[in-house]
Amino acid sequence: MKAKHTSGLLGALCVAAAALVTQAQGASAETTLQRIQRTGEVRIGYANEAPFAYTTPDGKVTGESPEIARKIFAKMGVKKVDGVLTEWGSLIPGLRAGRFDVIAAGMYITPERCKQVAFADPQYQIQDTLLVLKGNPKNLHSFGDIGKQPDLKLAVMAGAVELANSRDAGVKDAQLIQVPDTTAQLQAVRARRADAAAGTTLTMKGLAAKDAGQVEAVAKFTDDPKHTGYGALAFRPEDTDLRDAVDKQLHAWLGTPDHLQTVAPFGFDRSNLTTRTAADICGK
Repeated sequence: MKAKHTSGLLGALCVAAAALVTQAQGASAETTLQRIQRTGEVRIGYANEAPFAYTTPDGKVTGESPEIARKIFAKMGVKKVDGVLTEWGSLIPGLRAGRFDVIAAGMYITPERCKQVAFADPQYQIQDTLLVLKGNPKNLHSFGDIGKQPDLKLAVMAGAVELANSRDAGVKDAQLIQVPDTTAQLQAVRARRADAAAGTTLTMKGLAAKDAGQVEAVAKFTDDPKHTGYGALAFRPEDTDLRDAVDKQLHAWLGTPDHLQTVAPFGFDRSNLTTRTAADICGK
């Protein structure tokens, strides 16, 4: 009988000891910020969408967002920034699955995305426009113009905010062609599978420059002001310490001559600066 009680006591002690070990391991678990600081390396996820983030023909990852990430992490003592190319619609799942530490793709802050990631404060603000055939034969100057003509098709990137923005203006799901990237948007318009493609002003101007003889970006585009895009770096919800460390550096750097010089090659200037915060846009 005594042996039975002793065995039970030992078992209880073992369980308690295991629990203490687990608690100690949890308490000492390294955060993403701590790992990045220790190794001097960070992984950024991006999608090919010039000028926000893209791969050059020689394999370099560049664009407004990756270059900002390099500058900010350098200020934090992190010298190596590795890029992980991902389709736009897979950026948030990839971040949450640990494929990379930060989304650096010019991603817009939206209340829906705020439920899935922790955004830094925005590094730019920008409007949308359309890519159309040369001369704008369908006379399209708003999402509403497309919505009023049910036979027209609009090419948008899967997972992009233009899906919701166009629906808000009356574009039906049957009119939407979802594609993986901006190259596919350009091809859809050129091949006349889509009457227009939607994206940021800078992106659509960049696509138009690739084939100025066939397509153009709509210069006078009317849109709801609430559709103004605010782009930012994004982090896993549990990595708020990393987000806050980045925000501290961003607040001191955005708007400086070095920042403006860094983003100028990608078409950004002082007019893209904003004082809005992620918390404000998220509705927190």
